[in-house]
Formats: sequence, structure tokens, C-alpha cells
Amino acid sequence: MGHDTGDKTAATMAIDSALVRELAELLADTGLSEIEVEDGPRKIRVARTLTAAPVAHMVAAPAAAPAAAPAAAPTPEATAAADVAGAVKSPMVGTCYLTPEPGAAPFIAVGQAVKAGDTLLIVEAMKVMNPITAPTSGTIKTILVENAQPVEFDQPLVVIG
Repeated sequence: MGHDTGDKTAATMAIDSALVRELAELLADTGLSEIEVEDGPRKIRVARTLTAAPVAHMVAAPAAAPAAAPAAAPTPEATAAADVAGAVKSPMVGTCYLTPEPGAAPFIAVGQAVKAGDTLLIVEAMKVMNPITAPTSGTIKTILVENAQPVEFDQPLVVIG
């Protein structure tokens, strides 16, 4: 029996159900929305939805919003547009905060000039506040996330032009 790299059917991959169960428990224990493990050519990704309320569209809406905000609807287009140069992406899964603390002024606003190293926002992951800084100097073109919104790894957050 040779190893056929061209055939990627489920039958060619032995699933370690104990590992999948352990990863799912780890998601529940840590509050993360997804976890991925790679072992050579084999990759296992376990994900869950963190919203308690039904979501009207494919993109996760901020759970804190009492009503579906119309501004959140163009997110798929904004995310696709953010693959352009100048997009600052999340280095981790977590919750995005646009202010240093509740009630404080946001770190940035559209049209604001920033310098390399300036804090743009915070991504909280596992109770650790991680400042996301500007990789280059420029002007804030677009802010693609809402305050307290869950974000995924590599999700575009801000566009600097």
C-alpha cells in the first residue's frame, strides 16, 4: 500500500478521536473559539461558535450588541478588501478592544496619523491584554472591528495607508 498524496479523502487520514475530544475540552476550559494542531502533513482543527444568540449572517456579530448593527453587515466585503497592503491582522484568537479601558477614548480613529509602534487596539486572549501596534507609520484608513468583538487568527483589524 503506497502513500497517495494526491488523494485527500477522509479514508486516508486516521482520526485520533481521543485527541479531538481533548482539544474540544481544551477549547471549553480556555474559552477559545478554535485550536489547531499540526503533526507533519496531518492537521486537526477544532472550532466552536462562542455566540449564545442565533447569528443572522455568516460572520459572528458582537454578542454585546442589543440589536444587529447595520454597520456589521458589510464585514465580509470589508474583510476581503482588507487583504490589500496596509492591513494589520490579528496575531491570535481573542477579543478585540478599541479602548484602553471601559469608558475611555479609543486608541485610534479613521483619518488619524499613527507612527510605527503606536498602539492601535488590544486583543485579549486568556485574560492577557496584548497591544496590537502599528507596523508602519501612516493614516488609519479603516477600522474593521467593533469594540469587544471576538476576532480570529489572521483576521484583518485595521487598514493603514
